Amino acid sequence: MCPLTGDSCMKHECDWYIQIMGMHPQTGESLNQWGCSMAFLPMLMIENSQQQRQTGAAVESFRNEMVEGNNQMLENMKDQKRLNGGSDA
Repeated sequence: MCPLTGDSCMKHECDWYIQIMGMHPQTGESLNQWGCSMAFLPMLMIENSQQQRQTGAAVESFRNEMVEGNNQMLENMKDQKRLNGGSDA
């Protein structure tokens, strides 16, 4: 049954009938399946959430590396200023 019209599924005649290929986000099983994109939405939303978490973790890791690098550069600049006879700021 079509969730949009309530009629029987038109399959390949319908623009919402799509092919999904990849890995199932919960089971890790390989997928190559045709079906209604509306029926695939919960699975795709789970995959999207997982990707967002991974992106957030990568951004946080990059931020931490940048903070560490900036702190090291600041310390180096302070050391250089001291070596050149300047006051410690």
